[in-house]
Amino acid sequence: MTKEVVTAVDTHIDPDQESALIEGYERMTKESQPDGLIRSELLRGQDGAWRIQTTWRDLESLIALRKAGNPPAALVLLQGLGAEHTHGWFTVERSITS
Repeated sequence: MTKEVVTAVDTHIDPDQESALIEGYERMTKESQPDGLIRSELLRGQDGAWRIQTTWRDLESLIALRKAGNPPAALVLLQGLGAEHTHGWFTVERSITS
């Protein structure tokens, strides 16, 4: 059984850079819709916390994209803003939709 994979890139953004992050995310998602992409979300948390969360069809889709040689778009966006970040990926073991 193929499992979806979610990547999460977490950062903290100063309030004066929020519009640049939002505009950069919109540009990033309009420029590229890679194979295997199901959904991507820009999430605002508390105290300047932000997350770019992306759901992929399966791990193979994510690996194929990485092997293509292009750096992850979310990381490029945050590096352009000079924002430190952490990132990882998770398999979707269970989910519910109503």
